[in-house]
Order: sequence, then structure tokens, then C-alpha cells
Amino acid sequence: MKKCIVNLAIVFALSFVITAVASNHDSHFVGDHPDTYTVKKNDTLWDISGRFLKRPWYWPEIWHVNNQIANPHLIFPGDVIKLVYIDGEKRLTIGTRSFGASSNVEKLKPQIYATPLSEAIATIPLDEINAFLSKSRLLEEEELELAPYVLASNNQRLILGAGDNFYARGKFADDVAAYGIYRKDKVYADPETGEILGVQVMDIGSGNMQSIRGDIATLNITRAVKEVRISDRLIPSEERSIESTFLPSPPAKPIEGVIIDVEGGVARAGMLDVVILNRGRREGLDVGNVLAVYKRGEVVEDKIAKDEVELPEVRAGLLMVFKLYNKLSLALVMKATEPLSADDIVRNP
Repeated sequence: MKKCIVNLAIVFALSFVITAVASNHDSHFVGDHPDTYTVKKNDTLWDISGRFLKRPWYWPEIWHVNNQIANPHLIFPGDVIKLVYIDGEKRLTIGTRSFGASSNVEKLKPQIYATPLSEAIATIPLDEINAFLSKSRLLEEEELELAPYVLASNNQRLILGAGDNFYARGKFADDVAAYGIYRKDKVYADPETGEILGVQVMDIGSGNMQSIRGDIATLNITRAVKEVRISDRLIPSEERSIESTFLPSPPAKPIEGVIIDVEGGVARAGMLDVVILNRGRREGLDVGNVLAVYKRGEVVEDKIAKDEVELPEVRAGLLMVFKLYNKLSLALVMKATEPLSADDIVRNP
């Protein structure tokens, strides 16, 4: 049975009473914001925030949750977001849900509406990053080194495919039957300190445990997107989904880092591309944090002073962190006024 969130719609209690209080009234709001907006399927919280706010990551500051409602951050298609004045201050409220009635007169009566949690709108377009998550994983260097590895095939072949059995060696968990098969790809090091931050591994396929004796296991390849080779690594399969309903927010502490790679092996990133940052949980980042991107200023020759001078940095875009690791993070480009690339600076917006 699907988990449902139940909203009680009772006379004089139809609103969620979720309000948004903006300091200095108009300081956070765009000049041409609507008075109401009906949430539609495929909307995202970032898009809706941008309809009302100059800086969508200020949403948590103006979002006052009602503690009597389970999961008050969830917004569903059909919800009506209204802008009202209360005590002279602008507030956002989620009013009565729209269920397709065409009449302007709404008949109010006690009733229960049930909506599957899965229908809540996401913060960002998840379809843009699901493909990336399925193709690779980021691991700590030690985690990869300790992972079991493909030792040999049962017929001495060097290249294996779907349906083949193979032997692997290493420390296997007693309660894990399904493994992903990965190959080492990129090693990410901090451009300033040289510290190894993580290793990207490429998805090769999947295998199921058949039997195990000591540190030698027999597995069967159930899926192969590339040929499986001796020394490929085995990582327990995991649910690769990410939290869809996090809130955009500025980092809790000052952050300064750089983009160290662009997903897909391309040199430039644009809107809705995935980038990898050299900052993570260790530095205080959190899922939903928004960071501004700055292009480094060019070094030019001053023909008058007869020397070289570095021009000021130029702000070029916004990122939102959607996947967090200890020393790294994955972020989605939410805005780009020019192409972004590795070595661009990221800091608090």
C-alpha cells in the first residue's frame, strides 16, 4: 500500500498555514511576482521559488512550517501558493488545493484528500541527474582498494559477459547477494593541496553471489554494459536514488572551492549539467546548498605600467548540491551566464 499524506480540509482550516515571512517586505521578492500560482506536474521547487523570489535559495528563510502537518515541506500538483499580507508583511501560504473544479464558487465541507508521497514535486529536475548516477560512483580511495576483485573466469577467459560465471577474491559481506561490477576511472585530487579526494569508478555490470568458500566467491554476471575484465572491482549494489524534497539554502558556513570536473567528459558545463566540487561534508556542505560560480579573471599586460595584472573575477552561474560525500560533492548547474569549466571558483552566493 502506498504511503499517503493526509490533508484535512475543514471549514476555516483549509489552508496549510505554511507562511513565508520576508524581512523588509519586498527585499526578497521579484517585482513582477504573481499573487497566486497553481502547482503543476513537472514543476520543481526551484522553478516555483524563482517565480516569487529574486534568490530562490532564500526559500527556507520565508518558509514557516506548520508542525501539525506531516512532511510540511512537500508540495503537490494542484496546491495553490498564495501571496498575502499579514500584519503589513508579505507572506506565502499554500491555500486550498485545486482538484479541477471549474466553478468559481467553492463548496466547503469536511473531507479527507489522500495524495501519494511519490507525487510531491522535486526540488530540482531529477531526470537530469539519474542517468549520471547510474553510470558511475564516487568512492573513497581506501574503499576501492579494499573492495573484492574479479580473480578469474571458470573457463580461463580474460573477458566475460552476461551469463558467465567468474571467481572473485576479497572480503564479502554475509548479507550481500548482489554486487555492482566497476572499473577504476578518474582519481580526483585537490588542485591546491594534492590530497586525494575520491575515485570515480565506471559501471561495468552486475553480478549475483552463487557460493563462497573462504575469501573466494563464485558469482554470475546478470548484466554487462561493457566486457568484464580481471581485476574489476565488486561493490555492494545500492539504491542510487537521491532525496527529492530537500530545500534550497545557502551554506551554513563560508565555503570556497573549485569545480574539478564536468560530467560526461566534456570541457564545458551549461544549465542542468552535473559538476564535481572539491568540497563536501567535511567542509560543512549540505544537500540543497546553493553556490555561486566565478570565472577567474584573465591576466593581461598593462602597456602603460609595463607589467601584468589579473582582472577581477566574473560571476557566471549558480549550482545546487544534490549528492554529498565526505570530501567531494555533486552539483547541478541551475544558472549559467557563460560556459562553466574545471577550475572555476565556487563560494557562498
